[in-house]
Amino acid sequence: MIWLWGSLALWAAATALNVALAGSGLARHRAVRLAIPALFGVTLLVLWEGVVRGLNVSPVILPPPSAIGARIAADLPLLWTDFVQTILKGALPGYVMGCGAAVLVAVLIDRSPFLQRGLLPVGNFVAALPVVGIAPILVMWFGFDWQSKAAVVVVMVFFPVLVNMVAGLAATDRMQRDLMATWSAGYWQALVKLRLPAALPFLFNGLKIATTLALIGAIVAEFFGSPTRGMGFRISTAVGQLALDLVWAEIAVAALAGSAFYGLVALIERGLTFWHPSQRARV
Repeated sequence: MIWLWGSLALWAAATALNVALAGSGLARHRAVRLAIPALFGVTLLVLWEGVVRGLNVSPVILPPPSAIGARIAADLPLLWTDFVQTILKGALPGYVMGCGAAVLVAVLIDRSPFLQRGLLPVGNFVAALPVVGIAPILVMWFGFDWQSKAAVVVVMVFFPVLVNMVAGLAATDRMQRDLMATWSAGYWQALVKLRLPAALPFLFNGLKIATTLALIGAIVAEFFGSPTRGMGFRISTAVGQLALDLVWAEIAVAALAGSAFYGLVALIERGLTFWHPSQRARV
């Protein structure tokens, strides 16, 4: 039980330190703001390790973080192959195609009242379809390789980005549009110089939501058919073999990749929407 009590004591001490840091003036420094969540995450891993070892939890039920780390180190080539198949070949192309198509369709909807009244309700209906229902259909249509996973990702990311982009294009007020009209600006000039910049915060909200949807869609689609590689394929086969440390290793890689993808999109957002009040408030 020394593992259990030791980890609980360390977690309590680290939590008290985090609370003190968060409430002190040191929290204004960037290094301290980064250290607080890092310390919180490390203490959770220590607590997880201590509980599993202290209570003798079976590795089939919940492996300790040290075993997952050892599995990641031992199977790096395998994890890299799955990463390439699922994320670089499936999620990323589907994300680019789905988000790009959503932006183009949003501009068309903005130009056409018929599409605005006819397509958006249908889009909301399609967006509510469960991925476990459409994934096997798309796998049958596009085959077992990455193309079917990219198709699932396109369906999952298209409508969240579309809805946000349509809302963003309508975000300008009448005075701004009248001002562009007094300068004899045409539709496309007003779109490029006024409405697209105003729509960027809305667009990036959709793009950030779509980062996680893209990973989920690609992984879930692999459950319904894939080559003998990929994160979804590996998770489904490893569960059947009771290799839970490999399952958690795949989950850890997917979580890290998803966090990095989200952070990259947020970084691009910060660079392009530095003028927006939401970004200026963080400085």
